[in-house]
Amino acid sequence: MKETGVDAPLIELRQVSKRYDDGPPAVDDLSLSVERGEAVAILGPSGSGKSTVLNMIAGLDRPTAGSVLVEGLRVDGLGESGSAKYRRDRIGMVFQFFNLLDDLTVADNVMLPAQLSGMPRARARARAAELLETLGIDRHAHAYPGRLSGGERQRVAVARALINRPALLLADEPTGALDTASGRDVRELLSELNQDGQTILLVTHDIQLAESCATRTIRLVDGRIASDSAVPSVAGPAGGAR
Repeated sequence: MKETGVDAPLIELRQVSKRYDDGPPAVDDLSLSVERGEAVAILGPSGSGKSTVLNMIAGLDRPTAGSVLVEGLRVDGLGESGSAKYRRDRIGMVFQFFNLLDDLTVADNVMLPAQLSGMPRARARARAAELLETLGIDRHAHAYPGRLSGGERQRVAVARALINRPALLLADEPTGALDTASGRDVRELLSELNQDGQTILLVTHDIQLAESCATRTIRLVDGRIASDSAVPSVAGPAGGAR
């Protein structure tokens, strides 16, 4: 099911709730929207519902009530194959622990989503090389992830997430497993990507990450929005190709 509209938000959650078993709701009647070009950080303590929100936007979980739309697509109405295609074609995902395949080279890790989407190998290789150069890790193209630092592996993960030029980049605690210097590098990278026009939604405990690369912060408490505010110190996206 798809709803169209030129001015529609990129992400729209409408009165979304999520319950697990008989406990209190993980997300409670939550509505929010994210426009193209925003970098939104969702903050909150453990159990606040932020990872549940991200998983529902990614199509990895379904709401108990309400609707989740991305680019007008009813994500919560997709079946298993539709959800897989949606994640492959429309979004990129970055995880706390990288989720790279250790038996593939850096270049092959980055190329994998493109090949799964049917991109010809030569074109996928060229796109991967472009991203690795842009992200400053092209010298590691033929290395294996286990030989890289945490910050370098996260850059590989970002390159992999961007290979299919997704409308939306989702990041789950992207600096959570990194040391201070590597975390700073990843914060700068996400900020640069957003300034180049990439829409980003991230969940994090890292206040520095939110303040340095988000244009807007949303705080969740008990599955509800406690605050939603712009981050004035971050310049808005400049637009441009990814």
